[in-house]
Amino acid sequence: MSSAAPERLPDNDTVTVLREVQDRVLWLSTAIIDHANRVRPNPTGLKVGGHQASSASMVSIMTALWFARLRAQDRVSVKPHASPVLHAINYLLGDLDEKYLTTLREFGGLQSYPSRSKDPDQVDYSTGSVGIGATAPIWGALARRYVESHGGGAGTGRQYSLVGDAELDEGACWEAILDPNVAELGEVVWIVDLNRQSLDRVVPNIGATRLRGMFEAAGWQVLTVKYGRLLQELFERPGGSALRGRIDEMPNPEYQRLLRCTPAQLRERLTTPELAPLLDTLDDETLHAAIRNLGGHDLSALLDTFDAIDDHRPTVVFAYTVKGFGLASEGHPQNHSSLLTAEQLGALAERVGISPDNPWQKFPEGSAAAQLCASTAARLEREPVELQPVPALPSDIGRTPSGRTTTQAALGRALLDLTREAPEAAELVVTLCPDVSSSTNLGGWVNKVGVWSPQERVDWFADDPETILHWRERPSGQHLELGIAEVNLVSALGELGTTWSRWGRPLLPIGVLYDPFVERALEPWSFGIYGGGQSILVGTPSGVTLAPEGGAHQSVTTPSVGLEQPGCVTYEPAFALDVEWTLLASLARLGRPDGTSAYLRLSTRPVDQSLAAVPSDPAARERRRRQVVAGAYPIRTAAVARPDVTLVTMGAMVTEALEAADRLDALGKHADVVCVTSPGLLFRAVQARAGQDTADTWILESALPSERSAPMVTVLDGHPHTLAFLANVHRVRAAHLGVTRFGQSGDLESVYRHHGIDADSIIQAALDVAD
Repeated sequence: MSSAAPERLPDNDTVTVLREVQDRVLWLSTAIIDHANRVRPNPTGLKVGGHQASSASMVSIMTALWFARLRAQDRVSVKPHASPVLHAINYLLGDLDEKYLTTLREFGGLQSYPSRSKDPDQVDYSTGSVGIGATAPIWGALARRYVESHGGGAGTGRQYSLVGDAELDEGACWEAILDPNVAELGEVVWIVDLNRQSLDRVVPNIGATRLRGMFEAAGWQVLTVKYGRLLQELFERPGGSALRGRIDEMPNPEYQRLLRCTPAQLRERLTTPELAPLLDTLDDETLHAAIRNLGGHDLSALLDTFDAIDDHRPTVVFAYTVKGFGLASEGHPQNHSSLLTAEQLGALAERVGISPDNPWQKFPEGSAAAQLCASTAARLEREPVELQPVPALPSDIGRTPSGRTTTQAALGRALLDLTREAPEAAELVVTLCPDVSSSTNLGGWVNKVGVWSPQERVDWFADDPETILHWRERPSGQHLELGIAEVNLVSALGELGTTWSRWGRPLLPIGVLYDPFVERALEPWSFGIYGGGQSILVGTPSGVTLAPEGGAHQSVTTPSVGLEQPGCVTYEPAFALDVEWTLLASLARLGRPDGTSAYLRLSTRPVDQSLAAVPSDPAARERRRRQVVAGAYPIRTAAVARPDVTLVTMGAMVTEALEAADRLDALGKHADVVCVTSPGLLFRAVQARAGQDTADTWILESALPSERSAPMVTVLDGHPHTLAFLANVHRVRAAHLGVTRFGQSGDLESVYRHHGIDADSIIQAALDVAD
């Protein structure tokens, strides 16, 4: 694999060949979309879609980048609607078989938007969730640096984001740009496709000046490539300054309208006493070309701009472009999803020298363009990734917690235990928090492993005897703090979780945030999983158990995350030992081709650990551990052949369930109590039993044996639908208790009673279903 810069041809020769390649990329990307919509049979008549205009605005930028400046160690996130351009380039480079060019948006074919996990060709970043794909290379750069400071193996290289200007409306972009860590990432380069159009319209005030100021204020280098060589040459002529001023000052919609004008109409709209002398010297062809000669389509200007990038700080390049450049639809305000007609496509084929009967033809062997494609492919070839295995993790550290503690506190304890019991594996753990390390009980871990920073920083409070949380920042640290921005946290979490597939260097990333904010972070985390990121998300504190904080801080729907999120196993442990076992099992699933992410929902409610009744016999203890990891275990079995009712609970609600069982027993109603640790795994087992999944089913009979089936009451600190499906395991009568309203501030007893999840409510429901 070569890491050298591309060989530079004389400028004129480079640009001439690049223009030929650019035309071919434009044709291929347009034809890929046309075939999907007009040629491929479509019996249902449903819209296939694609974005010819959005692709066309990126063709020049991507041609200049790939075929003249990109290196094998660089990575690129391509804006979602330009995916056909990426596939066209990969086809010319020999990385995509011709058979796929007819499969855009077809089952098993090219995806709608670039996908690392589903596309058949090389895709560096999955995009499609606007704003998330744009910021991914920032966190990819952070992950690369982290790997380099912890054993190396990630190498170097720039991290490019090709971003649509309308994408900058997304808050995720600015959360990432403003993070203090980002200002030090000189390998990050954003190239903004400034075509001044969104899906529905020409944006009246794109505010490029304001955007430049915002990037500069965040410490970024700002480069602008606004005008091409032709316009720049005209600006130097008499009257040229007036032409530049006229274009600079006109609103975006007025400029876009000029792109739809004939040369005669252009003269009519532009001619003023100041401009007339210059316009009179231009023939119609030159005038027509000049008005669309923006820097984002001028290969020479783009190459000069790329060469000006400063690798000591992040860079943004504002490249002015025309949406639909080179197509009949260029500049039209409604061209976002428009398709060329057959006649327009034929005209494009004629202009670029392609036969529509052979749309996928490559350059003739031996031609300059073919040679450029071959040399580019050789330059960008990457060595296969050799995956290093994760060191062995214990399944059980061997401690049996006693006294009263919380599952939240157990997380910090388990991480510290891991540093002693499995130090090699613990060195791969990296934790992240959005400014809540101390309030989520990670303080001990942070003190132990330190805070990661590219450079060592002075800890000015190291000698302060009242300082409990020591903030020692150094390259060997294993904790990252990302400010109060949950989207940043989970986006970085996803990229740290991809290092195993990018460079063969697995990490074990754990992100900890307040559970009420999991839903805010869920979309980017889900997209990270889709892109191959394997990580553990911990939500704590959770539920209405956080009673004094009030409704805004009481999560309701998060327990069902694991039921609904692909590529993720969810756990809500009830006891400290459950936390240890599920955490270790989750860590063991990371950093491997068949791996999965995990979500742990933890509580700040202290629970008597003796209630867990952990077996002392080693074999029985191991059986309990397997049940915990698989999703559920019986925590109390009534001393009768068949109980009157089964109480199924989860998390900190185990205390109320056991109290209710005791009181029911006194009333002559015998209750089994089952503690659920993972509703998602149990649901998969139910589906597998019906032949709709491949999961193991043994846990159903282990936790809910058929011979003890009885009417059921489920209760949890969250929405009751999460456990409602369990009544169908044996098709029993059931009542489902949980939280369906916004919470209230107050003491725990009052809040539980308000939501009907206290022991009294459980008993009443049990008596109702048992009668």
